[in-house]
Amino acid sequence: MSTPRLDQLIAAAAEQEASDLHLVVGVPPAFRINGDILLSDEDALTTEALTGMAFSLLNGDQREKFERDWELCISVPHPDAGRVRVTLYRRNGNPEMSLRFCGRHILSREELGLPPKIDELARRPNGLVLITGPTGAGKTTTLNYMVDLINSERRCKVVTIEDPIEYVHQNKRAIVIQQEVLTDTQSFTRALIHVLRQDPDVIVVGEMRDHEAISAALTAAETGHLVLATLHSPNVAHAFERITGVFEGSAQRQIIMQLSTSLQGIISQDLLPSADRARRVLAYELLITNSAIRNLIRENNLHLLETTIQTGGKDGMILMDACLHDLYCRCLISYDTALARARNPDRMAKRAG
Repeated sequence: MSTPRLDQLIAAAAEQEASDLHLVVGVPPAFRINGDILLSDEDALTTEALTGMAFSLLNGDQREKFERDWELCISVPHPDAGRVRVTLYRRNGNPEMSLRFCGRHILSREELGLPPKIDELARRPNGLVLITGPTGAGKTTTLNYMVDLINSERRCKVVTIEDPIEYVHQNKRAIVIQQEVLTDTQSFTRALIHVLRQDPDVIVVGEMRDHEAISAALTAAETGHLVLATLHSPNVAHAFERITGVFEGSAQRQIIMQLSTSLQGIISQDLLPSADRARRVLAYELLITNSAIRNLIRENNLHLLETTIQTGGKDGMILMDACLHDLYCRCLISYDTALARARNPDRMAKRAG
C-alpha cells in the first residue's frame, strides 16, 4: 500500500509518459522522458518523506531483506501506471528509489520498431535466442513481446523466470507460468535446474547472470526447448565474449560447442532519442545463426562476425551501424545521434556524407 504522495507522483509520471521516476533525497522528483531526466517543479524530497514512501511499498519480509542487504528490486501494480518495477537502494544510510514503468499492454512489433525476423525467432521450436543491450535499452520489452507472440500462436507451456515480474501474461493459447526470484524461487540458477521437470516448451530467463545460469540455459536449449534470455552486453560480439569468458579450459570449449549447435539468433539493441526529441527509437544489430555463423562459433573465429553479419543481409542480418544509417536516412534520428552511437564513426560520417 503506497502513500498518497507516491500515488500522485506515479500518476503524474504515467500522464507524462515517463519511462522512469527517480526519488532522491534533497532533489525534486525527477522523471525520465524520452531518455532525458527532467526535474519536477516541486520541493526537494526530505529523508522522512522518502523513507515513508519506500517502506509503504514493502511487506515484512521485503523490509527485512532491504534492511539486511541494503538493496531490493520488486514490482508492484498501480491503477494508473500498470505494473511498476521499484529498485530501492541506500545513500548516506537512507533509502532512495528508482521506479521503472512497464506499461499496461504489450505494443505491436511495428510500434516497437522490431524487425520481422524477431517473429521468426520466436516461432523456432528449440534453441537459444538472446536479447542484449545496455540497461534501459528495452530488452525486457522485446522479451515480453516474443512471449506474447508465442502465447497468441502456440498451444504450449511457457515458464518464465524473472527478477522481478514486469509484465503479467494472461493465458491465451498457451499456459504461461511466471516465477519471480526470491518470491517463487531462490535464484535463476536453481529455477533453471528445476524448470525442466515442469514439462515446458518455452523457457524464458529474465537475465543470464553467471556461468551456472548460462550453462543451464544452453543445456535446456540443446534438449529440445526454446530458450529466450536477456544478457547485458553492448553488441553481438561482446555477447559471445560475455558467455564464453566466464568459463575456462575444457568447460569453455564445451560451451562454445553448445553455442554453435543451439544458438538461433541474437538481437542487440539500444533506444535513441528521435530527431524531434518527442520519443525514443529502437536501433538494433541482428544476428541470425546460419551454417557460416555456426562454423565461426565452433572455430572461435569471432573476429570475423562483423563481416559475416554484413554479408548476411539475405538472412535478415544487420550491423548496428547499418541500422543507424537507415534510421538517419528515414529522418527518425539526427545525424549527431547516428554518429555518436556508431561503432565506426568515421565510416558512418562517410556513408552519411
